[in-house]
Amino acid sequence: MSTVIAFIVIFGALVFFHELGHFVFAKRAGILCREFAIGMGPKVFTHKKGETTYTIRLLPIGGFVRMAGEDPELVEIKPGYRIGLLFNKEEIVNKIILNNKEKFPQCRIVEVEFADIEKDLIIKGYPEDENESFQTFKIDPKAVIVENGIESQIAPIDRQFGSKTLPQRFMAIFAGPMMNFVLAFVVFIIIALLQGVPSNDPKLGVITPDGAAKSAGLHKGDIVESINGSEISSWTDVVEIIRKNPNQKLDFSILRDGKEKDIQVTPQEKTVDGEKMGIIGVYSPVEKSPIQAVKSGFTETYFWTKQIFVMLGKLVTGQFSIDALSGPVGIYKSTDEVAKSGIYYLMKWAGILSINLGIMNLLPIPALDGGRLMFFAVEAVRGKPIDRQKEGMVHFIGFALLMLLMLVVTWNDIQRFFL
Repeated sequence: MSTVIAFIVIFGALVFFHELGHFVFAKRAGILCREFAIGMGPKVFTHKKGETTYTIRLLPIGGFVRMAGEDPELVEIKPGYRIGLLFNKEEIVNKIILNNKEKFPQCRIVEVEFADIEKDLIIKGYPEDENESFQTFKIDPKAVIVENGIESQIAPIDRQFGSKTLPQRFMAIFAGPMMNFVLAFVVFIIIALLQGVPSNDPKLGVITPDGAAKSAGLHKGDIVESINGSEISSWTDVVEIIRKNPNQKLDFSILRDGKEKDIQVTPQEKTVDGEKMGIIGVYSPVEKSPIQAVKSGFTETYFWTKQIFVMLGKLVTGQFSIDALSGPVGIYKSTDEVAKSGIYYLMKWAGILSINLGIMNLLPIPALDGGRLMFFAVEAVRGKPIDRQKEGMVHFIGFALLMLLMLVVTWNDIQRFFL
């Protein structure tokens, strides 16, 4: 059960912050965001607040922010339609009822001659209760359309995605992957603040209970001044001498509580990658400093970003096969293994996954954020956008291929772990 909770929390956080990036920058640009969803498929939770419906969906394979104008708008009100209108105190239409008008006895029934709910925000027609006199009704920019009892806010042209400048649209899309890098950076900082950052001071860190250091009487916090008469100025010096002398007695001169002590330690022998080296069972010292934590956040984020790109390069050059890829099942199994090692390892795993999600979404693949950014780049060069229908078809094909790849990867995961 703990693995399930860990997986849900990690997956939810990664997707939430990714979609939050899209959402925040879309809202800053003035785009109407109809839905903020975590997961795909059927809805299991829905909450409407303001203009946006927040949903959690059944399948843990991503999420989305549904922005007005990205898909064809909800309805088209054509001449001849009989609709119901409700008005605010200024006699401006704030609710348009398409059917089941009997449930709104206070509405005014109008036979439509002309309607524009995107640019001019007007409806022209003949009210049934006023001797068929032709009238023009103004529409509130935040008016809602009611169809089958479900309310949907209209999206004037200035609230739609396509009406925004290229930089605004770029940031609304780029902000998703960007937030994944920000999340990883913050997670690595928190780990560094809690655990501390390795220091190069010649001071002993945590002593393992079964190592040579413990047996010899060394303590955490002891400052190593010299080993076998050689002056020590850094932790690197300590490690180098110990590694070079397996099974050899070493004379440590240490400073403890302001007093000098001489302690003899014999490093145990350990073979790593075919090479014999000495160890005494002591960890490096750590420093708990906000400045060092921020530096560690940058270092870890850069390191894992570079490692993921290296792995991608090997996949492209054929050094890795598609069988090396993992989907939700593989990530769940890996999370299970990492969770056994402790909370800090789990937090680091979440940071690595967040970077991975950010990079994957920036790849120039149709249907992913990177694919959309690629179309923006072409638009910047051409000076005008590519035809929306053609772009939509490319993204649709890309999405279908991605779903096929997801099925293949998931099947490989099931075979690897369960069959």
